[in-house]
Order: sequence, then C-alpha cells, then structure tokens
Amino acid sequence: MQSRFDRIRLLNECLAERILVLDGAMGTGLQEARLTAEDFGGAALEGCNENLVLTRPDVVQKIHRGYCEAGADIIETNTFGAMDIVLAEYGLQDDVARINAEAGRLAREVADAFSTSGKPRFVAGAMGPSTKSITVTGGVTFAELVSTYRDQSLALARIPATSRPRLSASDRLCASTACESP
Repeated sequence: MQSRFDRIRLLNECLAERILVLDGAMGTGLQEARLTAEDFGGAALEGCNENLVLTRPDVVQKIHRGYCEAGADIIETNTFGAMDIVLAEYGLQDDVARINAEAGRLAREVADAFSTSGKPRFVAGAMGPSTKSITVTGGVTFAELVSTYRDQSLALARIPATSRPRLSASDRLCASTACESP
C-alpha cells in the first residue's frame, strides 16, 4: 500500500500527463438502487445517503465499481453530507468520524482493486455544502460551519483519500478557515 504522500505525488504526475476523469453523482446512483427505509437503517434514517456506508456498503461499493469500470480515475467518498450539522438531522451527529472513515475505506478498497501501474485510481473525499446557511435571521453561524468543516476535514484526512470539496463561496470560506484553525 502506498503512503498518502506517494499517492499525492502519483496524482500530480498523472495530472501533468493527462486529464483525469472524475466519477459521477453518488446520489443519483443511490436513487437508481431503489433502496427502502430498511436499507438506510429504518424510517428515521431514510434519505441519509451517508449512513449507507454502514448499512449497505455493498451498494456503495457497487456504484464505485461501476464508475471505475466506466473509466473513472478518481472516485469520491460517499460523504457529501457526512458532517455533524447534516447528520444531526438523523441523530447521527456523533458518527462523523466513523462514517467518513468507513466511506474512505470502501472507496479506497475499490480504487485499489481497479488500480494498475498504467492506470492508478484515486479517492477524493467529498464534502458537500451542508443543509444550513449563514443568514442574518438565524440558521448557522460562521463559527459553527468552521467547526463542522474542520471536523469533517480531519476525519477525511485520516483516511487514504485526497480531499476535493465542492462548496459554495461562503462554505469554501468556512472550510478554508477550518483547515487553517489549530
């Protein structure tokens, strides 16, 4: 198994040589799987796609495999909403580290299975924009979002993945501040 630094070096070498193909939408793949409330872990967790890394890892890995079979060079973890303020909507706010770690492990396992010396596969840690907004009338504070992105960033940094957040401008500011925070 390569170290994180070796994978990042290899990723940079591949980027210098060619355009790398990113996978498609995990959420769309999960919708196509026609999952039931039981697949999510019960009615209270229905719709929490991130929890599927714990309850239906086979489905998540099948989607990863499909993207690798289609030629993706980079697959994203199923962690788009795996941050405490989003997971709190399902009572899973204390499972940020566990969900992110398992999502990373699942994606890394598939990427490693498809990697060859001529076509290495990479994992990107997906960070979504959250379901909360900073507003003058409430919602969430800048400090709360910083804490949220910091916790998820730290969880993703512990897995063998290269993080690539897709965020709005205000969420990017929170995430970058979170990464700079001690």
